[in-house]
Amino acid sequence: MNNVELLRLVDSLHMEKGIDKDLLYDSLEAALFSAARKKFSNIEELRVKIDRIGGQIRLLDGDRPIGEMSPTEFGRIAAQTAKQVMIQRIREAESDVVFGEYNGKTDTLVTGVIQRLERGTVVLNIGKADGLLPRQEQIPSESYRPGERLRCYVVQVKRKGNKVIIILSRTHPSLVRELFEQEVPEIFEHIVEIKGLVREPGYRTKLAVTSSDSRVDAVGACVGVRGSRIRNIVEELNGEKIDIVRWNENPDIFIRNALSPAEIESIEFDKHRNRARVIVADDQLSLAIGRKGQNVRLSSKLTSWDLDVMTVDAHRDWRERGRAEIASLPGVGDQTINNMLIAGFESFRDIVEIGVEALTEIKGIADKKAEEIYQFALQGYQARVEEEARSAAEARAQKNAEKSGSPNALANRPDGEHKLEETGSEA
Repeated sequence: MNNVELLRLVDSLHMEKGIDKDLLYDSLEAALFSAARKKFSNIEELRVKIDRIGGQIRLLDGDRPIGEMSPTEFGRIAAQTAKQVMIQRIREAESDVVFGEYNGKTDTLVTGVIQRLERGTVVLNIGKADGLLPRQEQIPSESYRPGERLRCYVVQVKRKGNKVIIILSRTHPSLVRELFEQEVPEIFEHIVEIKGLVREPGYRTKLAVTSSDSRVDAVGACVGVRGSRIRNIVEELNGEKIDIVRWNENPDIFIRNALSPAEIESIEFDKHRNRARVIVADDQLSLAIGRKGQNVRLSSKLTSWDLDVMTVDAHRDWRERGRAEIASLPGVGDQTINNMLIAGFESFRDIVEIGVEALTEIKGIADKKAEEIYQFALQGYQARVEEEARSAAEARAQKNAEKSGSPNALANRPDGEHKLEETGSEA
């Protein structure tokens, strides 16, 4: 390698790897020094300096020039040592470049081409590096094939020796957020704001939006003309359903919007436990709850309220039973009972969960009385829980008996067989 070829090597590595030229020259000088040290062991302050313009390799004793050399003069063994040092330094520099570039892309989207699958992990080429999509970050309903292009969310960039590991995700909620920012200009320009986003990857996402400009409809901007914008995002997510919810600072309106298209009769709020009871007509119950409880579950997360959905009749029965429990409290007058109901204590369970301290805030209930009420309610609540558990166990036993072919089949069997089948069925 002559001086011109040396300069070309630096230029080539700089263009191909994106490594700073000065860093490359420093690496070359370190490599050549390791080779020159073997040849000039008698020089105590040996230094190697490469001319950045002409490519000449100059040897120095401290700051004093002592001559020039060509790489071919170092000998085979010394040249091999220099090569190994050079390769190591370039790998370190390349690792620094990749880490610096992709560490800055954390919490953003990248597009990659699937290269291969390794033990369930999808490896994607995302430019200067490979990204890893672990199994836990993959959408269960998606299949991945080499050659396909895929957009992923960068969740972590870390080092392992000289290797840079880039962890990607298809399940992260912010993947949807980033897709909307790319697809909806109003979100990118902060005219429309995403106030909340919850997701069950591969199945459904709920997105709460609002607009800072009264002339811009937040929901319409996200949906696009004839659904064009949201359609692109749904296609990118392979058919995942997306609900665009109009955000409102009033929790009553926000919860109604979140549970749409179900029609809500009324909502009762329990601020002590951040719980809301949503009352619906019989024909709206399944719509409000959604498939496998998905709609109400996501709506609870989006609104930050624990939502209990019940029909009008179920709510009436629940309220009557709860008020009967409150009315059964010993030594409590009608006015105090009314005060408790107004404060949100509508059953023994409410008293147990909200606690003694909140009881003392009710007019007519002193500290000692609050403790008596709490203990009475605790005993009543525990008794009811035990009764419900017994009823559930009896129902399971009856179901097992029906599966066996005879209602009395379990009762007629030896105790050991009865216990064995009951245990197996529950498992």
